[in-house]
Amino acid sequence: MADFLAALLQPGALTTLLVLAGSIVLFVTGWLAPEITGLLAAALLIVGGVLKPSEAVEGFGSPALITLMGLFALSAGLLRSGGLDRLRALIGSDAVRSPKRMIAVMVAAVAPVSAFVPNTPIVASLLPVVEGWCQRRGISPSKVLLPLSFATVLGGTMTLLGSSVNLLASEVSSKLGYGAFGLFDFTPIGIGVWLVGSLVMVLLADRFLPDRGRNDDDLLADLSSSGYLTEVKIPAGSELIGQSLHGSRLQRRFDVDVLELHRASERFLPPLADRTLMLGDRLLLRCSREDLLRLQQEHTVILAPMPEEQILPDQQNNQRLVEVLLPSGSTLAGDCLRDLRFRQRYNVTVLALRRGNAVLRERLGRAALREGDVLLLQGPKDAIRGLQANNDLVVLEQLEKDLPTVSRKWVALLIAALVLLLPSLEIIPLVAAVLLGTVAMVATGCLRPGDLQRAIRLDVILLLGSLGSFSVALEKTGLAAALAQGLLAGLHDWPVYAALLVVFLFTTLLTEVMSNAATVAMVIPIAGQLAQGLDQPPMAFIYAVLFGASQSFLSPVGYQTNLMVFGPGRYRFLDIARYGFPLTIAMTVTVPWLICRWFGL
Repeated sequence: MADFLAALLQPGALTTLLVLAGSIVLFVTGWLAPEITGLLAAALLIVGGVLKPSEAVEGFGSPALITLMGLFALSAGLLRSGGLDRLRALIGSDAVRSPKRMIAVMVAAVAPVSAFVPNTPIVASLLPVVEGWCQRRGISPSKVLLPLSFATVLGGTMTLLGSSVNLLASEVSSKLGYGAFGLFDFTPIGIGVWLVGSLVMVLLADRFLPDRGRNDDDLLADLSSSGYLTEVKIPAGSELIGQSLHGSRLQRRFDVDVLELHRASERFLPPLADRTLMLGDRLLLRCSREDLLRLQQEHTVILAPMPEEQILPDQQNNQRLVEVLLPSGSTLAGDCLRDLRFRQRYNVTVLALRRGNAVLRERLGRAALREGDVLLLQGPKDAIRGLQANNDLVVLEQLEKDLPTVSRKWVALLIAALVLLLPSLEIIPLVAAVLLGTVAMVATGCLRPGDLQRAIRLDVILLLGSLGSFSVALEKTGLAAALAQGLLAGLHDWPVYAALLVVFLFTTLLTEVMSNAATVAMVIPIAGQLAQGLDQPPMAFIYAVLFGASQSFLSPVGYQTNLMVFGPGRYRFLDIARYGFPLTIAMTVTVPWLICRWFGL
């Protein structure tokens, strides 16, 4: 205690402690957006004389941050060129007949993909597919959507590229002199976490996941007639020729409903599942615009020529319908639409608001927005496209004009594979591979320059760039060493496994109430000092912090993907904790044990 007080009285230490305490309050309460809190903290550390300007902002030029910016672009190119179409087909397959089997498919297929692709776009891409599967099977979405989020969280700990937190932890570790992470340095531990977590998720599915009923009040189903009605024709060369609807990809991969089949002068009504399709057949479909575009791009169907072209009001006015999510940390939360002057600000009209189990269609102007709310918006394409670059809203579907042709899908997959292969063979550094991959995505047409700018999450960049100042200040003022000495006094007689368990559990609980990136920046310096005091490898304790910050299974606000499935799944707050608590206990026991085995402790 005396050492801690002595360290506290050192120049700059008290200022650092006050800035950190204030930042934690802001992170937990959400009074300011996380990235604004990070920038404020960096500025105060400069003004207080704790850090030089160059020290406070050096995180903005770090290789980890540049790598992350390129990773956003690579992921966007991969997604928009159809790189995840096969995954969507697998998730929507009719061979998956039960929630438990769907969860098994998610942990087996989605988690490995999220080891290389950010989990937010994965969940946004698969969410409508899973909801369509639930509708066809008559299953409550609450039985499968939360595992979708958790599967991406588990997969994000398998490689350095799985999460922005991994890249930040690598940067902080490098600055503190412990070394940066390689692309697959903690993959063996991550694979163990994935396997154990997957087993627990499948075993707990029946008992711990609630049944909140079906989404019969789905926004798009109610307000846009369950998608868009259109008539298509099967052209020469289509893969549908000679197949039945049941055996084709039409209702598995693209989640469309076939309402009628016309063949010459004959008209066939449902059930149509076993009827063989022929060249020239006309199908009356109900589907989303994105799925219709995909079908056309792959020459599966073509728009059938109409005797009289009907112009819908939204087409005439160039209007579009989209759903948007208020993410954690959105500055719009707490204000009502009328006070925000939402229509004037964004040039879109709010048609409805979905909050958990309730759909609000009246008095929208007076409804106070909350994190996790889903808004159904109608507006011009340019206005909707502008929302894609907005940090306060997450657009849950893409505009068809923003999707490149799927003919470049294999080009995008090849580029992504080379970005992973070249650094793993130590031919070129990771940051160089990512930058070259980004240029290749644009040069080959998988991504347009405008798409590149929209793909980069400015809020994440500002947050991670500013948080580097936390760890530098803790180390420079001696606070990290002093706090580690305090922990050492209580843990010096404990086994290494128990010490790692304490570090992991503390990090996990802290992540549930504040940004996981902020948790990493604050705890890694202390964990490194603690490891040295215990005469143990610092990297072992840094890994405990890394995995603890990535395991968010107790609240909807702990991770963005939890928020994304919260409304569509009609979950209640404690539903997350009920399913996530046993998983958290399993991870708390497993991760320290895996770290001990890996480091031979």
